[in-house]
Amino acid sequence: MDKRVSPDFISDLKANEVFVFGSNLDGAHGGGAAKIARARFGAIWGQGVGLQGQSYGIPTMHGGVEEIKPYVDEFIEFARSHPELTFLVTRVGCGIAGFHDSEMAPLFAEAVSIPNIHLPESFWKLLHE
Repeated sequence: MDKRVSPDFISDLKANEVFVFGSNLDGAHGGGAAKIARARFGAIWGQGVGLQGQSYGIPTMHGGVEEIKPYVDEFIEFARSHPELTFLVTRVGCGIAGFHDSEMAPLFAEAVSIPNIHLPESFWKLLHE
């Protein structure tokens, strides 16, 4: 299986690339990857979910893994339906939201088979244990 790894730090994107970050439902992109998404990749203040410029927000600040999973599933379906784009997933939920990679990586298990989704190295390691 092809291992598609997101860079640890993303400072610029190609025209077809999308920065996937952990957000909050209010779209208050004030810190962490969300702040980078807003400053560099078109994330919209007040929009917490979905495609925004060259970024895609997945809410992670509103509850536990069970509450986050539907948003990850929605992202995976969106990526599947947009094969012309390459999605560079950050360590969604593992910064300010306070989750561990071991909690978040399993939510992205289905993404392993989708060729235009790139995952963090730590997620790959956990998904292939």
